[in-house]
Amino acid sequence: MKFDLIVMGGGLAGAALAVALRKTRLRVALIDSEWPRRPEDWDARIYAYSPANAKFLDDLGIWRHLDQRRMSPVHEMRIFGDAGGSLTFSAYQSGVGELAWIGESSLVHLELWESLKRQHNVTLFCPARPLGLECDEDAVRLRLEDGQRLEAALIVGADGRDSWVRQQAGIDASVLPYEESGVVANFECERPHRQAAFQWFLPEGILAWLPLPGNLISIVWSAKSAVADELMMLDDAAFAARVAAAGGHALGRLSPRTPRAAFPLRLMRVAEVVRPRVALVGDAAHAIHPLSGHGINLGFQDAKALANRLEGLHSWEDPGNQSVLRGYARSRAEEPFLLQYATHGLNRLFGTQLPFVSGLRNLGLNLTARLPVVSNALVRYAINGKF
Repeated sequence: MKFDLIVMGGGLAGAALAVALRKTRLRVALIDSEWPRRPEDWDARIYAYSPANAKFLDDLGIWRHLDQRRMSPVHEMRIFGDAGGSLTFSAYQSGVGELAWIGESSLVHLELWESLKRQHNVTLFCPARPLGLECDEDAVRLRLEDGQRLEAALIVGADGRDSWVRQQAGIDASVLPYEESGVVANFECERPHRQAAFQWFLPEGILAWLPLPGNLISIVWSAKSAVADELMMLDDAAFAARVAAAGGHALGRLSPRTPRAAFPLRLMRVAEVVRPRVALVGDAAHAIHPLSGHGINLGFQDAKALANRLEGLHSWEDPGNQSVLRGYARSRAEEPFLLQYATHGLNRLFGTQLPFVSGLRNLGLNLTARLPVVSNALVRYAINGKF
């Protein structure tokens, strides 16, 4: 079967790319190992969607169909250092409606797939797994485990941090394990969060509380592996008490709403995000520390940039041509690079327990809080992806 491009991976970034190409002449094959599913209760995988990406999803016809009862805006972000430093970002003071939207991964994922199922130029191969990939000057040829053979001008690796496409294409990836894990869970709060998000830089790691509808919050605790293992071994009551105490009981008593989960954290940089007839998006192209909350937003902006490059092609132009792909790579060179180094630097800065370093980093938080120009610039970056 012949297509113009194959998208390997139907997660948020890959699915968004395919939907973004809905008005083009391009024939798209999307391959994934399983259909997205909604959990029985709340999804433990929660993302912070920036306003820029909310607009992107709205342009795709997705955002307006999401159940707003399962999403919460962020009107304020309160950040606390480990020695008295603090910083608050306010949507109101910055003249914007919200700093971000907090919602379940599955909520957006399922809506993207509902759009894909109706899309005239997309063929879904699911469940399906790749077996072999060949690239030459004219095309890429993909073999699936069930014996099907697909041919296209371009293959897009949207298949996560351990990307099969990236490995098959021979693109080197430099991986730096943080020797940390992210522990995630959802809780009910005793007191209302009032659409405020919280983040604490603690000796035991970085703890974030993200508001969900009602009195629900989602937490991400990025901690050294030994601390994360300890957190995972606690019973529910002890775990809730530990999370509440780490956050200074800012929202009173916490009650578990979903089972907790943990995942290893690492920094990943790739040597290049494109090769002839190959492009990478999302976690296949970059992995950053979750303290910034920008992981999925980078993936969406990858999808948007690549879709913009492809939909502007003339009918005679080749989607897999290196000049086309280099244009995509240039457009996505700066933002992931800056965020990777910024989050890596912050993680290392707050992971150092030397007294003089502690004083400097907390002083930095306090000085930023007293400089509206700087704090408003940071808010604009969080919202628009640019200063």
